Amino acid sequence: MAEAVIFSIAGEIVASLAPQAIENIGKLWGDKHELEALRETVSTLQAVLDDAEERYYWSREIKDWVDRLKGAFYDALDVLEEYNVEATRQGLRGHNKMFKEVRKFFSGSNQVAFILKMSDKVRAVKKRIETIEANRKFDLNTLPEREWRKREETHSFAREGDIIGRDDDKETVKKFLLNSDVKGNVSILPIVGIGGLGKTTLAQHVYNDKMVSEHFELKMWVCVSNDFDMKKIVKNILACVTKEELNHDSMEQLQNELRKRIDGRRYLLVLDDYWDVELETWLKLKTLLVEGARGSKILITTRLHLVADITCTTSPHLLGGLSKMESVDLLMQMAFPEGEEIQDPNLRPIGEEIARKCFGVPLVVRTVGSLLFKKTKAEWLRFKDYKLLEVSRSEEKIISVLRLSYNNLPSHLKQCFAFCSLFPKDHEIDKQTLVDLWVAEGFIKSSNTSEPLEDIAHEYFMNLIWSNFFQDFKKDPLTKRETCKMHDLMHDLACLVAGNECCVVGNDPKSIDARTRHISVGDLPLPFPHLEASRLRTLIFLKGRMISEEDLHPLMQSFKKLHVLDLHDTSVKKLPRSICELKYLTYLDLSYNMWLNRLPNSIMKLQNLQKLNLDGCCYLEELPRGITKLVSLRNLGIKDCERLRYVPRGLGQLSSLHRLNCFILPKDKARAKNYGKLEELYGLNNIQGSLYIENLGHVTDTIEEYKAANLTGKQSLESLELEWGGFNINDVVIGNRNETLLDELQLSSNLQSAILQELRNEALLDGLQPPSNLQELTITGYEGERFPRWMMDSLVSSLPNLVEVEFRDCRRCKRLSPLGQLPRLKSLRISRLAELEYVESGHSSTFTASFPSLLKLSIFFCNKLKAMPLTSHLGDNIFGQRVRHLPNFVDLSIEQCDELDLCKEESGGILDFQGLQNLRYVQIKNLPKLVYLPQWLVQASNLELCQINNSNLKALPEQIEAFQSLQRLEIVRCCSLTSLPKGMRRLASLTDLIFNNCKELDIFKDESGNILDFHGGLQSLHSVEICGLPKLTSLPQWLLQARNLECLLIGDCDNLKDIPEQIEALQSLQRLEITMSPLLTSLPKGMRRLASLTDLVFDGCKELDISKDESGNILDFHGGLQSLRSVTISLLPKLTSLPQWLLQLHSLERLQIWNCCNLKDIPEQIETLQSLQYLHIAGCYSLTSFPETMRRLTSLTHLKIFDCGELGESCKRQAGEDWDKVAHIPNIRFGGRIVR
Repeated sequence: MAEAVIFSIAGEIVASLAPQAIENIGKLWGDKHELEALRETVSTLQAVLDDAEERYYWSREIKDWVDRLKGAFYDALDVLEEYNVEATRQGLRGHNKMFKEVRKFFSGSNQVAFILKMSDKVRAVKKRIETIEANRKFDLNTLPEREWRKREETHSFAREGDIIGRDDDKETVKKFLLNSDVKGNVSILPIVGIGGLGKTTLAQHVYNDKMVSEHFELKMWVCVSNDFDMKKIVKNILACVTKEELNHDSMEQLQNELRKRIDGRRYLLVLDDYWDVELETWLKLKTLLVEGARGSKILITTRLHLVADITCTTSPHLLGGLSKMESVDLLMQMAFPEGEEIQDPNLRPIGEEIARKCFGVPLVVRTVGSLLFKKTKAEWLRFKDYKLLEVSRSEEKIISVLRLSYNNLPSHLKQCFAFCSLFPKDHEIDKQTLVDLWVAEGFIKSSNTSEPLEDIAHEYFMNLIWSNFFQDFKKDPLTKRETCKMHDLMHDLACLVAGNECCVVGNDPKSIDARTRHISVGDLPLPFPHLEASRLRTLIFLKGRMISEEDLHPLMQSFKKLHVLDLHDTSVKKLPRSICELKYLTYLDLSYNMWLNRLPNSIMKLQNLQKLNLDGCCYLEELPRGITKLVSLRNLGIKDCERLRYVPRGLGQLSSLHRLNCFILPKDKARAKNYGKLEELYGLNNIQGSLYIENLGHVTDTIEEYKAANLTGKQSLESLELEWGGFNINDVVIGNRNETLLDELQLSSNLQSAILQELRNEALLDGLQPPSNLQELTITGYEGERFPRWMMDSLVSSLPNLVEVEFRDCRRCKRLSPLGQLPRLKSLRISRLAELEYVESGHSSTFTASFPSLLKLSIFFCNKLKAMPLTSHLGDNIFGQRVRHLPNFVDLSIEQCDELDLCKEESGGILDFQGLQNLRYVQIKNLPKLVYLPQWLVQASNLELCQINNSNLKALPEQIEAFQSLQRLEIVRCCSLTSLPKGMRRLASLTDLIFNNCKELDIFKDESGNILDFHGGLQSLHSVEICGLPKLTSLPQWLLQARNLECLLIGDCDNLKDIPEQIEALQSLQRLEITMSPLLTSLPKGMRRLASLTDLVFDGCKELDISKDESGNILDFHGGLQSLRSVTISLLPKLTSLPQWLLQLHSLERLQIWNCCNLKDIPEQIETLQSLQYLHIAGCYSLTSFPETMRRLTSLTHLKIFDCGELGESCKRQAGEDWDKVAHIPNIRFGGRIVR
């Protein structure tokens, strides 16, 4: 980084000493000759720094010279920044009264002291630079400016995630994961290979495989990395299980919670990037993980064979490189834009030679391919012959190849990339945070003063993405947050090139070099020893650490040259007043410190501050009133500050502001002092990104103020949410809207107030017309009946670029704007519009498509909506009906729309669509008017998911057979549905089928009352759930023919009387669950032939006797069901002792018996369950003791007894009569108490 930094600093010095800048400084502080001399010195050196950069790593002499010069340049930059800070603090920059203010400030001793001090500093740094240059003993040349080819904006980098040539590897790992025929509880497979081979990518693909996901009860992914921290690893595993971060700090609490969570459950755990080779460390971690059910698996990705040796329970999977052909294919893919043919066939043979030197390592191939992007044949040959030398296959040499890509970067991108070494390995980097840091550090260089620095930083980021320095780039569809990661090897490269400039500090202060300028901190205690305070420019505290005001005060005193201070999520409650000492600070992140309720007024002295992030400070009550003094502020984040009541007056004077994510109007103006009105937004036309305006319903000022927000002038705004926040008058019905007639109508004062409020709402929204470039618009809580003209009459011309639109809680609105006109609209969400009846189409032409780009439509709780908001058409069909085309439509969700008829259009005619070939997901809930599936839906041949919940659906059409891509069908609470169509048998892709609470549905018969026979269809079915079907008396024939069925759940079927013998045909069945079926009395003998069954559950079947067959004889499965691993028996009053067939299950690992009040006996034969590991008995009051043979259950590791009266007492440690029978069990719990 040093070689890139020095070039950047030199440019910054020269720019700061432009002739006009020197002229201004000279007028302010006198003699300008020293500054002109400094500029000339640095400019002369700048011309040869390109050559020094090229030779930096090849010559120790040049490296030392550059490092010394870099330190001098930093000092020069500090001097110039001191000039800048003092000028800004006095309000001198850009004011006509400048000279008068200067004379006043610098009169007498102040003037002399400052001029002398600064003159000495300038002379000293100039002399130091000249001395370093004079001592140079080598020649440096002036090089021509290097060309940097950016990838085209249209080029796709998403293909990076594809696995090439890994099909065999994936199948091998997948086979290991799905294998249930194992000896121990937990099996461990290390995936071993050098960096860049794709170990993590392989693990990710297997981890997300559908079959794998369905096989495991729990899935957990933890990145271990080279900083092994047991507590952190356990916390991260638990976070995967609980889906939330834990506050436990005690290792004892954490290990107890972990064991409790995975206890007896089949899990998959991936430990990614494991480095620690200490056997004892691994055994301590392994001890916490062995309590899962048999079949649990751990995948470990590692570069070290020694890690594999100490962790594996089976032979490790050694990941090899790509084949020659696969490497060439990937290289050519990366070197040419997507979809572009290779014009010169001679490039492929050259590519083959280049690929041969990439060792089959995908990361290297991708990186080298990026270097060749759109290069000529001559450039390919030059790269092959001179740059890509033949090297041995080792990680050090691979990094040397990757370094070629780094060396090819321009200086400004080198600096930005090396700075990323501050993020730990596997850290999810937030793109917005990263580009803001680059801007704050001064890394972004603009040749065009009108182009925002944030836009240039975005280009930098995308260039690094396209050059494969970053990977796993993704954008959250809900929050729009963009993130990426760095591959481990790229992180190693960043650390290498950053040298001592940047440092990630764990808990060892000695790792900080005295010359370090940028650090990120983990657990290092404050204050920092071994650190030269004057040099530090960046201090980032990593998430999760706790910092007090007492910690911060000495930090402010020590690191006065800080430019970046990141304290996000560090539990800061109070910021010390001494924050004002950091006068060079440009970036301050205090986000997600929820207890921070106030900022010190001294923060207003930070006139250099560019970013202030307070997002998520939910207890923050107000912003300092002097916010206008933060004249350099470009980015103010105050989203999710729940107690922040308003923004202060004067915000609009911050003319540099480029990001303002929230503008809060006061609900109670009487309690709000010096609050900012909408007019504050008038001049802030540089705002980018998203803006949320809150509490518009409480605005009562004139229409002129609404228009004063000037939203149309904010052309860089991408997302806008307008939130009303409710009325501050009583709700009444709106009548005549003509304000001039109110007096004549002699309406009550309340009604007049309501009408005036209605008119104000419309006028307000009319004045808040967004800019034409807006992509996302959300309107929440709008209290008007109709929308203003710009939304109704001229929407396309007003907002042609809208991609997402959402209306929420607009409770009086009856008609929406003609959204179908919008050519780019992809997502439309309408929720809780209680009075909405129609959505205007806006198209009268039969040849103009409505919603031409729509992908997703969601409508929730619109009880008066009468027709789908898709009303225009492209012509008539042969019956004269109007036909609509939605060629891109993918996702439809509708809930609680009482008047909506999906079969009819607004006029009452039949609603028909064509071209729904992309429709994949349909979810319909609480639609009373849905009696039959609409014809247009039946024609959606590529539908994958169909959920229908709580409707009056009477029948599924025979044409349902057209759903050849349907994978999941859910029919829930459709009480009028009586039968299934025969066409269902042709649903060749159906894997999941659910019927729930359909009171009249008889899945046994067709609509004519005949036995329903699918003739062996539905062979793709893997899972069937049948619940709440009173008509079900036995399992239907078609279900017993589903040979590939793996999971069958039957519950709340009050009239289910038997399970037929033919159930033995379900040879793939792995899980059978029968619950709450009170008339079921016995089990069929055919169950013994269920050779794949691993999990069996009986719950709440009051008449079921699992010990006897239908004739009352002892039920004997003759040693069948040997694949069973888990049995759960709950609420079976007929159970008095364990059945004989259960005692023959030699592979049974987990047995749970709950609330069986008549269970009196555990037979001596329980000793045959030699694989039993987990025994849980709860609520069995009649059971008083264990048999003597419990001693012989040598595999039993967990015993839990809850609410079992005498049994619990008899098993008490040492004192109980049965203690000796269970004393050999390692883990015993009685109630909530752990005995062992």
